[in-house]
Amino acid sequence: MTFRERFVPSDPRGVGDEPDYRFTLANERTFLAWIRTALALAAGGLAAVGLLEDLAGGELLGILLLVLSFVTAASAYRRWALNERSMRLQEPLPSSRLPMMMAIGTAIVAVAAAVVLVVDRS
Repeated sequence: MTFRERFVPSDPRGVGDEPDYRFTLANERTFLAWIRTALALAAGGLAAVGLLEDLAGGELLGILLLVLSFVTAASAYRRWALNERSMRLQEPLPSSRLPMMMAIGTAIVAVAAAVVLVVDRS
């Protein structure tokens, strides 16, 4: 499996049979929700870098949010494509690590924010 096949699946709409449109639309709505989340993380990251310049570690906090935004956006397309392909081939939906990555990433950002606040107050 090449790098491209592993991380950027091809357009799944060319395989299998057209699924019920409601499932396709639900898959698309989920994709768009992940993209909105990535945009919110990017906005938070840019705000942290721009507004917390006097805070020790504010830049690190912003970069963490931007990295989490990138991972979310990049994983969202892969998840959409793999789900669409599975629906078209009438296979079980693949498992996804995206929710786990979001939970861990959010926890890391929360701990980093707490550390930044504690260090700044001392």
